[in-house]
Amino acid sequence: MTEPNSQIARISDMSRKVMQLARDTITVQFRFFDTALAATQIVEKPMLNGYVRDRNVLYYDPAVLLGDYLKEPNIAVRLLLHVLFHGIFLHAYRYDKTNEEYWNIACDIAVENTILSMELPYASLTRDDEARIRIAKLKKWVPGITADKLYREFAVNGISNEAHEEYLRLFSLDYHKPRVEYKEDPETIISEEDFKKIAERVKAELKSFSQKSAGEETITENLEESTKTRYDYGELLRRFAVQGEEIRINPDEFDLIFYTYGLSHYGNMPLIEPLEYTETKRVREFVIVLDTSASCRGELLRGFLERTYEILTSTGNFFHKINIHIIQCDHEVREDRIITSAAEMEEYAKNARMSGFGATDFRPVFDYVDELVADKKFENLKGLIYFTDGYGIYPNKAPKYDVIFAFTNEDKNRMPIPTWAMSTVIETDV
Repeated sequence: MTEPNSQIARISDMSRKVMQLARDTITVQFRFFDTALAATQIVEKPMLNGYVRDRNVLYYDPAVLLGDYLKEPNIAVRLLLHVLFHGIFLHAYRYDKTNEEYWNIACDIAVENTILSMELPYASLTRDDEARIRIAKLKKWVPGITADKLYREFAVNGISNEAHEEYLRLFSLDYHKPRVEYKEDPETIISEEDFKKIAERVKAELKSFSQKSAGEETITENLEESTKTRYDYGELLRRFAVQGEEIRINPDEFDLIFYTYGLSHYGNMPLIEPLEYTETKRVREFVIVLDTSASCRGELLRGFLERTYEILTSTGNFFHKINIHIIQCDHEVREDRIITSAAEMEEYAKNARMSGFGATDFRPVFDYVDELVADKKFENLKGLIYFTDGYGIYPNKAPKYDVIFAFTNEDKNRMPIPTWAMSTVIETDV
């Protein structure tokens, strides 16, 4: 009869050999994984009852691994590839994705689709044919099988209970540690910046291949998505800030000692009065334009407004009294709603009704805003944000204020913006 400790030791030893063989297989076949493999720790954790990915660490239960290995001889290679692509695609660091359940499913599908596209016989599983059929269905309404594009589809249309179970069965391999725990844990062996460098190295290695390999296009598409520059929308809004006075105590100029001395010695009469204002730089007035053409859905526009409100209020970027014009326009101006307080902004963001839904022409808005400026409707207009899909006619002449075209998504087919404007992609959860 085998002693329990001896049995545990055998299981541990065999599982380590399985993992090492998987690592060696990937190293030999794909040189562009060398840095990612070097940055990935594989840690044995008995009684885990599965596999857990924690940024650059893969924890595995040796007994579970051997049990899976008996049923699926390629499970270790597949698992390691799955975790490597999660890291290379920077999935753990997308804190902007508020629905973490949808994000995890989208990441698993994107990773598994990448592995399937590589057509690796030594990484195949019995579920693969069924997974390919499901991915083919997804491709009919998702423009590309990347985590961002899948997440956007799920956020807009949701996931049924039946689809949710199917996605987990066909695409999930590892448990994803909640992303909020990454932010709270400063002891990160491999940082987000380190993973970005690894992703850029993989991109460079792929380009240096003498011949195109299976799956290269899918890997590149996901890498482009994960490594693209993402702009801080709050910083863009602060471009429109102006210096002004706020009616509140200025702590830098108020001497509390003299003030309280007067109260205690002269019958509640302070020796000095606190200054009732302080200079601060905040957003007082700007223009938001909503493209209400047929290609821009109301949910997208409301999501953009809600995000704008959240950023301005959470960071204290609003003056108490504001002058914001929210203009709806397709090929003509449909509505101009004047917002004078944060409360009005919140109400409009939640309950706004969209009108228009015709073709797109950007020019009428700029003509209209120029008229507002000429009529002294603004004191010091700093900028205009135009939320649009980008398919419209741009003005030829630069206005006297900053302009940011905030696009709903990445699109290489739309016309370039004028040289006097800025652009960014505002990703919303709708």
